[in-house]
Amino acid sequence: MLANKMTEPVLGANGSRTFHPREFRSALGRFATGVSVVTTQCGDRVCGMTANSFVSVSLDPPLVLLSLDNRSRMHQVLPSTGRYGVSVLAEGQEELSDHFAGKPVDGLQVSFTTRQNVPLLEGAVAHFVAEVIDVHSAGDHTLYIGRVEHFESSDARPLLFYAGTYTRIHRKGKKGAARKGASR
Repeated sequence: MLANKMTEPVLGANGSRTFHPREFRSALGRFATGVSVVTTQCGDRVCGMTANSFVSVSLDPPLVLLSLDNRSRMHQVLPSTGRYGVSVLAEGQEELSDHFAGKPVDGLQVSFTTRQNVPLLEGAVAHFVAEVIDVHSAGDHTLYIGRVEHFESSDARPLLFYAGTYTRIHRKGKKGAARKGASR
């Protein structure tokens, strides 16, 4: 049931219909997402950023999509590295999310693991390694389509993001052991 707030478009600077950005962002925030950190190797160091704009595109072939703000550092480096990792964060990894979202956490020890020569965060509920195969401009973002080269997952509980805050899911059952992944 939709409640209390409806927003009508207004005319933008170029005469197009647009919405108030803050209200539009707030409405989009009502879609609960997982929290991921995207990483790539930048010379002798790891570049990473928090992202919740990571989605599956296709099972055959295995494709994923990453949407990056055109102002982000990752958008600047990904075209030259051509490959990236996605670590889907687990409950309790809020500090890692904050750190890679540009809010450094004093004393935080970041532990990486490597798959297919791509850095990934230890303790995540899922890892994906992808090679960029297509790029599409989309407004103030760029969409990077990646062919998955490797993945693995566990039954640990994921960290969620809803309405501007971290949250958790509640499900019956216990945490399980890691599931086998696959590499290409």
